[in-house]
Amino acid sequence: MAYFVVNSYHGPSWVVGREMREQAGWPAHRDFMNGLPGGFVIYGGPVDGHRTRAMLVVKAPDLESVHRVLDPDPWVQSGHLVELIEPWEILIGDPP
Repeated sequence: MAYFVVNSYHGPSWVVGREMREQAGWPAHRDFMNGLPGGFVIYGGPVDGHRTRAMLVVKAPDLESVHRVLDPDPWVQSGHLVELIEPWEILIGDPP
């Protein structure tokens, strides 16, 4: 297994000035995230107080697997989020 950092940035469909839970499609995105496979997301949450970015640390066999799991997110599909997914080599600490 490998680890990946997923940075989710507000995409072109994000309405500036609206809170996360006020964005179109929030219930579908929330349900999608809550339905992710167990053990896939190690850590996750907003990085800058919900202003522009959230980050996930995920565990998966390879980059293609990360895309297979996350790309169907309704907010990715609608353009509310744009994701940058990068492999992460952990050098300090013991990963779960």
